[in-house]
Amino acid sequence: MSNVTDLKEPTTPPTDAGTPGIPVKPAKPTKPARARDVGIDRRPGFLTYGLLIALFLGGAYPLWWSFVAGSSDSSVLADTWPPLLPGGRFWDNVASVLDTVPFWQALANSIIVSSVITISVVFFSTLAGYSFAKLRFKGREGLMIFVIATLAVPTQLGIIPLFMLMKEFGWTGTLGAIIIPTLVTAFGVFFMRQYLVDVIPDELIEAARVDGASMFGTFWHVGLPAARPAMAILGLFTFMTAWTDYLWPLLVSPQNPTLQVALSQLQSAKYVDYTIVLAGAVMATIPLLILFVLAGKQLVSGIMAGAVKG
Repeated sequence: MSNVTDLKEPTTPPTDAGTPGIPVKPAKPTKPARARDVGIDRRPGFLTYGLLIALFLGGAYPLWWSFVAGSSDSSVLADTWPPLLPGGRFWDNVASVLDTVPFWQALANSIIVSSVITISVVFFSTLAGYSFAKLRFKGREGLMIFVIATLAVPTQLGIIPLFMLMKEFGWTGTLGAIIIPTLVTAFGVFFMRQYLVDVIPDELIEAARVDGASMFGTFWHVGLPAARPAMAILGLFTFMTAWTDYLWPLLVSPQNPTLQVALSQLQSAKYVDYTIVLAGAVMATIPLLILFVLAGKQLVSGIMAGAVKG
């Protein structure tokens, strides 16, 4: 019997169905389509940068011109074309401001008033906004509508009765008369309510209550950390509003002035040197610029958090 050698048929790789003998290549994983793959370029273009530069120059030029005029003598105000470079009299004009008005006392008053108002508005607005956004109580919607309706009332309508009330209490001429009427604002409550209504899940609040947290403890440990970006924005704009407020401090406390009221005395003489006035305006603006530089990161993060939430 002859030896029969078992021959095995050569194996072929898997073939495509209906096409024998052609190996199938494994499919490559698909990548998600990118914006540039479909013809969309989301990078800012020349027009965007041009508009931003124009807006920056338009907003910065008044402050720069105030500095240029405040560092020169009064003759530059009569020039047909205002100068673009500062002069050499800025510190002389600053010395004139310090000699004319109680600048340092007014600066301290403005810092105290603006800081207290900002802390109070941010805290109470966040507390009230959290209550309107996450707590369920009778009359919640009606109270919120009432708060929003007060935004339509001009502030000037309440100045006279408010001044009479401060005089009745004997608070005129004190910083308390400036601070107390603005310890909380309707806009702050509405702003924080709109931010917190969606940013905090109800399940997180329920979990905190199940763990034994009190109502205020839930706000302190859950609501307050979530509200920090919006609190930073509200705090910056509240401080700026309180810093630049002029009418109410002028009426209720002219003897103990804030910075804006004190600088208005530079225009009370028969002859007004506007270079000194502009030098004082620049001096009053510098603290705000420092604040925005220091808190700029929080401001940008707050805006981006709101954009992502939206």
